[in-house]
Formats: sequence, structure tokens, C-alpha cells
Amino acid sequence: MWAFLVLIGAAGVSAHLQDLAFDGQKVFRVIPQNDEQVKIIHSLASYMQVDFWKPDSVTVVRPKMQVDFRVEADKSFEVEDLLKEGGVEYRVLIDNVQAALDAQLDRKAQTTSHSYEKYNDWETIAAWTADIAAQNPDLISRSVIGETYEGRSIYLLKLGKSGQNKKAIFMDCGFHAREWISPAFCQWFVKEAVDTYGEDTVMTTLLNSLDFYVLPVINIDGYVYTWTNNRMWRKTRSKNAGSTCIGADLNRNFDAGWCTTGASNQPCDDTYCGSTAESEKEAKALADFIREHLSTIKAYLTIHSYSQMLLFPYSYSYQLPSNYEELNSIAKAASKQLASLYNTDYSCGPGATTIYPAAGGSDDWAYDQGIKYSFTFELRDTGRYGFLLPESQIQPTCEETLLAVKHIANYVLEHLY
Repeated sequence: MWAFLVLIGAAGVSAHLQDLAFDGQKVFRVIPQNDEQVKIIHSLASYMQVDFWKPDSVTVVRPKMQVDFRVEADKSFEVEDLLKEGGVEYRVLIDNVQAALDAQLDRKAQTTSHSYEKYNDWETIAAWTADIAAQNPDLISRSVIGETYEGRSIYLLKLGKSGQNKKAIFMDCGFHAREWISPAFCQWFVKEAVDTYGEDTVMTTLLNSLDFYVLPVINIDGYVYTWTNNRMWRKTRSKNAGSTCIGADLNRNFDAGWCTTGASNQPCDDTYCGSTAESEKEAKALADFIREHLSTIKAYLTIHSYSQMLLFPYSYSYQLPSNYEELNSIAKAASKQLASLYNTDYSCGPGATTIYPAAGGSDDWAYDQGIKYSFTFELRDTGRYGFLLPESQIQPTCEETLLAVKHIANYVLEHLY
């Protein structure tokens, strides 16, 4: 079998995902049962182009772990043969990635203007940040906290009624470019804050008592690239010295166990940790802002997809946070609130054990800065669509997630002093 792997891999390595052609590509799910089957997965990744969806790196694959990965069309039959030969049970989650990609934009009333029920490109989102702030000056202000590698402004919205000595919650979206449901939620949250202020008792109390910093898209360059060049792009778009490969994984670029586990020091890898911690302009802009506002920021929420999980520190270590019991209790209660609307089942717990080990994450970093309420959301779904969640699921996904966010925010408010 290993000789066969070498033969089929020689051609596969040279194929580049940027040469867009998703037609016929498949997404497989396997659950290796032992170390030998794990080796088969590693061999696939070393001999052909494999895009790991979950986990996001082959290095953390272990027995009994659910593994979702995408392969190019001309390699799908060979992959099936290899898995069968190795006795690895598998299922095809997505039979044709291009068809799933096309079906993602399933809203009938397509419009070039901003909509909360469809995926918006960056230009539309940027214009929306200006419009929503201008239309709600008593509730929202917009600032620029930095710029991306390609020179785009990083916009931050501050939500809340003016008041003295207010504490804050920081929430960001769009770390990984292809996770489109994430920026959709940040926009939805802002909409709900505006629409329900003065009507919804919980939201009104939160906005009167707290400020919310909302960063709609942090990895703007990567997000733009998913609209213009490669829908499956994950990283930033920075250039790496000594390499032709582009970008780093923003959520491996923070100074929290940086580049020690679940991250790569190879610029061509999707989980490349960057040349140093905060080497990416986007990561440094976010970190600088939080450092400057540490006295007021009491919770940090970062929105990702997919897996339906609510995670908390640590991911770079199996060590439990000092307030583990409290965080676990909050996560379970928030997940219960989320499930109350559409019965969407979420798992919750520390990142390393609940999903997989990963160093350099923003949630661990925020926690280590002293922000003791630090959570990562992995939104819908569990793999049926993966990163290609249809637009028709934006509203229910955002509605249920909002319930969990409001629960966490309300808890933070009640435990400020």
C-alpha cells in the first residue's frame, strides 16, 4: 500500500488549491480506530493535496478522532481505494464541493445591497459599518484599530449607551477567511442590538450597563480572497520571507503557547503560526487594542465555525483554567439557552480536550491577559455543509447563537463586582 501511496502522491503534491476547480472535489469523514489507521491519514496528507476541515491539521489526528478533509477531484477514487485497503471506514460528506458551494447562496432574492440573511462581501460589510453607526449615533460608534497587510482598514464598532466607568465585552468574527457564517453573526448581533434596544429587557439592560466592542471581520484580506480567488482560503494574505507561500493562521499567531502544539512552522501549511507571535498586522492590531483596554474588557468572545461547540481555555495546554468550574457552568448554561430555540446540540469544554490541541489562539491569549471570561464559539454545523453553510441557515444560526451570547453577557454583568 505504501508504494501505491508514493505513486499517486507524486502528481498530487504539485496541484495547488488556488488553481480553482472545485467541481468533483469531495469531503470525506473518517474516524481512524488505531495508530496504523492514523498513519494512513498522515500518509495521504504527505503524498497529495489534502485540505483538513476538522481538525485543521493532520498533526493532531489521533485514534477515535473524527476527521473531515477535502481532496481534489482526480484523487477522490484513489483516496477511497486507499481507505478501503487500509480498513478505514469512511463516508462522503460532500460529493461535489462545487455544487455545495453553488447551493450555499440559496437565498432567492439576491441583492447587491447589505442583507442580514445572506453572505455579504467585504465592501458591503465595510459600507454597512459606516451606515449602521451613522444611523444610530446614540448607540454605535465606529473606529479604525489598524490596517491589514494589504492596507484595508480594520473597523471596530462600539455598542452601548454612553455612561461612566462602563465595563465591556469584546467580540470578533472572521478569523478564518472561509468561515463565512462567523462575520454573518457579528452583523446579526449589531442588528439585534439596534432593533431590540428599548424593547427587549435583557438587551436593553446589557447596552445600558455594558459596552460591546464588535469586530465584524478581523482577517479582511483573507475574506476578500475567498470572494475573489479561492473560497476555501483560511489564512491571512501576508508574504512570508523566504517562501512563495502566502499568509499565516491568525488563530495560531497569538502569544499563548505560540507554535508549540497544533500549529506549524511551515509557511505553506494552513496552520502556519507566523514568523513570530503577533507577526500578522491583524493579530497585533487586535492584541494592542485589548491591551489598551484591559481595565474595562471583562469578557472575550470569538466566533468560528464549524462543529457546534462552545469552548474555553485552554487549547495550547491540557491544564485547566483556574476558574474551570465557573467557565464550564457558564458554557453549559449558554449551550442550553442556545438549544432552546431549534434544539441545536452543542458540546462544551476546554479547547484541547473538547476539539483538539491548538497553540497561539486568541481566546487563550485573552484569558492569560486576565480576561477570565473567554469563550470560542464553533457555529453550525457538524459537517453536512461544513464551511459551506447555506444562507437559509444564517437566520436560525444567528438567532440561537444570540441567546448564548446574551446569557454569557448577562452573567458577566451580574458578576462584575
